[in-house]
Amino acid sequence: MTTAFIFPGQGSQAVGMGKALAAAHPAAAQVFAAVDDALGQSLSRLMFEGPEAELTLTANAQPALMAVSLAALRVLEAEAGLDLKAGAAFVAGHSLGEYAALAAAGSLSVAEAARLLRIRGDAMQAAVPVGQGAMAALIGVEPEAAAAIAAEAAAGEVCDVANDNGGGQVVLSGTAAAIDRAVAIAKGRGVKRAVLLSVSAPFHCALMRPAADAMAEALDTAEIADPALPLVANVLARPVTTAGEIVGCLVGQVCGTVRWRESVAWMAAAGVTRFVEVGAGKVLTGLVKRIAPDAAAEAVGTPDDVARFARTQA
Repeated sequence: MTTAFIFPGQGSQAVGMGKALAAAHPAAAQVFAAVDDALGQSLSRLMFEGPEAELTLTANAQPALMAVSLAALRVLEAEAGLDLKAGAAFVAGHSLGEYAALAAAGSLSVAEAARLLRIRGDAMQAAVPVGQGAMAALIGVEPEAAAAIAAEAAAGEVCDVANDNGGGQVVLSGTAAAIDRAVAIAKGRGVKRAVLLSVSAPFHCALMRPAADAMAEALDTAEIADPALPLVANVLARPVTTAGEIVGCLVGQVCGTVRWRESVAWMAAAGVTRFVEVGAGKVLTGLVKRIAPDAAAEAVGTPDDVARFARTQA
């Protein structure tokens, strides 16, 4: 069985995530302590206890989700004997999940990933004044049709395809007026659902250019190594294997489309028959089941999940 390990992005956060892992496994607690030290903040307490409104802030949610993913991974290594380099063909992550994937593959330290994600979250939030941007999810639409809706709705403003998530789910991002037009156009064309998302900024569109510039500057001084196994990058939907390629992809994904459907389909075509989502929630597991229904998909984010995974390795 050929396995890919995948790492979730924003939207998977929830108060209490990682708490049981930290209580049950020292390897997880060590990850949370390292992230707290790197940020000079008790992010772990915010994750475990809330409040939810503060955890959901982009600058907190991004490093917090990475921390849970790496904590779960370290527990898999300690308790289930996982050797990622020997046991996986690829890693991939959804948006910020790429940073967790890179930390898992040894390209970034946990502390460096946390530092970069705090910069990324702050820069993405600051790129567009609150209320001027928006995002909408189109459900039951083909990617080509969604792109056509975005192009028509733009009308001289920004309206881009932010996420091609698979399973007929495409997210658009841009100015608030353009996204409102996109929702109206989609409904007029019989799209099953077109709903505005409750987000604090219009991610993955051209309005994020200031954030992309900030990440280019931050990544220029970051310590990044070649990954121990290939990363299937969001913006390319194919593997990259060098630190130089990775930097370009991480800068590009700030404004670029998260090509998740294509990434999963590429891995399945390359022989991946098992996808393991590591971290909070099960969002990617659900998407994988729709994109590559012949592949096995499972989520590992709690002590019970780790125990189940360990049994499958025995």
